[in-house]
Amino acid sequence: MTEDTDIAVVGAGGGGAVLALALAQKGIKTVVLEQASGPPQGLRGEILQPNGQQVLDQIGLLSKLPVESTRAVRKFHFCRVGGERLCTVDYGDLPPPYNRAVVTLPNVAHHAILDAIQAEQSVSLWYGTTFTGLLRERGQVVGLTAKREAGQVTVKANVVVGADGVFSKVREALQIPADLHRYPQGYLIAILDASTPVTEAKYFIGKRTILGMFPAAGNKVYLFYMIDAGSYERVKGQGIPALQRAWTAIDPSCAALFRTLTDWNQTAFMPTGRVRTPTWVADGAVLIGDAAHAMNPHASQGRMQAMVDAMTLADLLPECLATKDYSAVKLKSYEDARRPQVTMLQKLADEQVLFWNTANPVIAFLRDRVFRTLDHNARLRYRVLSTTAGLRRTPPFNLIDRMMAAGFLPDPSGHERVARCHL
Repeated sequence: MTEDTDIAVVGAGGGGAVLALALAQKGIKTVVLEQASGPPQGLRGEILQPNGQQVLDQIGLLSKLPVESTRAVRKFHFCRVGGERLCTVDYGDLPPPYNRAVVTLPNVAHHAILDAIQAEQSVSLWYGTTFTGLLRERGQVVGLTAKREAGQVTVKANVVVGADGVFSKVREALQIPADLHRYPQGYLIAILDASTPVTEAKYFIGKRTILGMFPAAGNKVYLFYMIDAGSYERVKGQGIPALQRAWTAIDPSCAALFRTLTDWNQTAFMPTGRVRTPTWVADGAVLIGDAAHAMNPHASQGRMQAMVDAMTLADLLPECLATKDYSAVKLKSYEDARRPQVTMLQKLADEQVLFWNTANPVIAFLRDRVFRTLDHNARLRYRVLSTTAGLRRTPPFNLIDRMMAAGFLPDPSGHERVARCHL
């Protein structure tokens, strides 16, 4: 079987699905290959940052997310283990209309995107399809091969997009080297039921301890608990009461909430990793999302950056089709537009891993001191918030700002909020 299309997308995750829908809305014929047998069903935390909300708005889906499955959250409190508040960040300080975080129940936004794709005549979404290789003519990618239940299939395309995650097979077939770093810690995710509504998020930090609690719809609460990579089964083996005791020691005020964990099916494990590549493009092919630049979740931007990748590429591809130019030189304008922000966020996330995950008392002291400074320094706090929200392309702090944040220099402008941010 042979299929002809304008664009072939490998992977229907956050970036690939958004790209397919954005292209469909421009009338561009697209085939999407997804290895899974259907839409995702597993437990995962879903926090839509403001830049991700803007993307969903641009493709007409933000207002269509089911109200009963979303929760707007404005305030995030950062606390020491035990309960002492260090700093509060208020998304209400951001310019409207995206001046909040949106927490959704598992996969709600992703399912909305996939449903919208299915309604588009110019898109073919193939579940249960495994990418097997690239087609090349005179050194340029001109399509791909894949395996479906019915057998082998060939897809001829002007551009192949690798949106197939950290362990991208498209990236491997393009022979683009990748620096893949696996962090020594990951996150146990849980979804619990609060007896009374929770409206604000809390994030606890301590000696090699992180526990985040984020309110979701229907009085649900997501928990993100840092554990060593590879230790999930060992944690389960210690039993639910042991985990509840560990959480209660971190935040005694939520002991009743923690007791609503009654089954390990309420939990999942999220590994963490970072991908760096020397290029995201080749003649006739391009990488987006985690295939190009996975990052630690401390940045709160991994999935959002994949979505912004998709929109940036969707703006470029119509021009490529019109000029019949699918060269790496042409496609690199997408990479040039996206790489600075991605690189900044990857570096920022690694700095946060160093400071937030630490067992070193000196580093922990400096970390807590920075949080306390941010709590009363509106200028620096806004820079951190706008970065987390995906609204900054440049680092939030220069060297002088770092000295001020650590309390070693006064900040005469600390009461001012600088709101000049660009998506």
